[in-house]
Amino acid sequence: MALHAEQAHPPQYMNFAPTDLNPERDLPKGFFEFLLPLHKQFTPWQQKLAAKRKQVLLASHQGKPPDYLPPSEATTRDWHIELSAWCADQRNQMTGPADDAELTVKLLNSGSPGVMLDLEDSTANTWQNLMLGVKNILAAYKYELDYFDQKRQKNVTIQRSKTVTWIRPRGLHLSQGGVIKNEIMSASLFDVALIWYQLDPASLPHNFSIYIPKTEAAEEALWWRDLFQTLAKSKGLPANYIKCMALVESHPQAFQMEEFLFNLREHCLGLNLGRWDYMASLIHFMLEDPNWILPDRNTIPHDVAFFQNLRTLIPEICHKHGALAIGGMTALYPSRTDTELNERALKVLEQDKKNESNCLMDGAWTGHPDQNAIAVAQFPNPNQGMKRPKLASVHPDLRPVPKGVGKTTLAGTRAAARTVIRYRNGVLNGKGASLLDGYMEDLATDRIYRLMIAQRVRHKVKAAGENGKIVEHSPVLVTRLFDEELAKIQRDLPAEIDRKAAATLPEARRIAEEMIVQGQHSPI
Repeated sequence: MALHAEQAHPPQYMNFAPTDLNPERDLPKGFFEFLLPLHKQFTPWQQKLAAKRKQVLLASHQGKPPDYLPPSEATTRDWHIELSAWCADQRNQMTGPADDAELTVKLLNSGSPGVMLDLEDSTANTWQNLMLGVKNILAAYKYELDYFDQKRQKNVTIQRSKTVTWIRPRGLHLSQGGVIKNEIMSASLFDVALIWYQLDPASLPHNFSIYIPKTEAAEEALWWRDLFQTLAKSKGLPANYIKCMALVESHPQAFQMEEFLFNLREHCLGLNLGRWDYMASLIHFMLEDPNWILPDRNTIPHDVAFFQNLRTLIPEICHKHGALAIGGMTALYPSRTDTELNERALKVLEQDKKNESNCLMDGAWTGHPDQNAIAVAQFPNPNQGMKRPKLASVHPDLRPVPKGVGKTTLAGTRAAARTVIRYRNGVLNGKGASLLDGYMEDLATDRIYRLMIAQRVRHKVKAAGENGKIVEHSPVLVTRLFDEELAKIQRDLPAEIDRKAAATLPEARRIAEEMIVQGQHSPI
């Protein structure tokens, strides 16, 4: 089967409720009746938007990649976003999986200006993990979430602070099965509605705030706008009550950011460069172009042109209209047990965030409490005073070919195979994010590695092998690398894999390679 063919998502990659679920009995009382009319209004719309995404991807593979839209009211009219005082300072936003209570408490107690509780890429897309994540979010809002600290031998709870809490639901590309018999519904709708239904907005320290993931077109903003306004109306609140930020993590959206922000201007407070998902999307959309072969991921500099051009365009568009621009995640994690790794990770963090600050970003993303102070320090003033960068063009090149960047090696392909096996094994054991060899890997970085391998096979990329010989990538070679890396992992288990989790390694290896071979490159 062709490595570049986009396949329909098989059932095992969709989140299904338990087969014996009785929504009227097992979900919050009255929620099912609340959900049904929303489902009828928003799921058909979501399905149409998801179908359009496939058409845009196919066009790109046929030589018509995404491009800027013609001038419109969004790009020519003078309009402004009102930035609420409670979120004017977002110099760092910490993120983590909502199903991890201990991490959630630590993030919210870190002093970070913002914290995003994640139901998407860093949470395994299973019913059990989703329900636990929602439970933790609701408890966090009430300052009731806690964990038992083994070192201090006491329970630690969330302290009240000025930290802004954001919720990231699953994206419009995902569907939720099993809630309504013989029907699927928008996963985004289900996540947001389930939390909203159980919230008392009057008890929140600030407006209910959403982080929108995986957008691919400006028109998708209208789906979110109408959902937010419908939900606000259900509780007698002003239409613009629900606020959001949105991630720029797909290649098509990068060309439609101003139009997206315009469509959601009553709600959206800023845009965020979700760089790892964006890199995966860029590879995906350029998969047929032999000039777009990316080198080994960890040899790509943080200021590579295809990031840097976008990294300066986002503040221009956001600050033009009074919104915030937030930078991406630094993958290398600090360590409290490895001094050398810790020093290297914090140095990389400082350089990365300083670069974002110099590009006039207003803040950063991090995932560990030890990163907060360094990240905040790189942004001396909240929201950069809405300064705008001096761009040579309002339409910079967002696809500069990555020639002469990094290294392309067989060892890099081997490391990619090893990482996707370990990551997928974590997913099979309920972990949506795993710390692997000092890097925090989630669905975005897993997707980069899968696409990196796929494009190397697709274009028969030649690379230096272990013995100095030049090796051509092929399906047979990839299978051999997966076999060898699985054997190595089983022989010398990495720290994140215990004996129980080791039992699923063969299945993780099978799924990871199958996703590459069958062209399942979407974020699942």
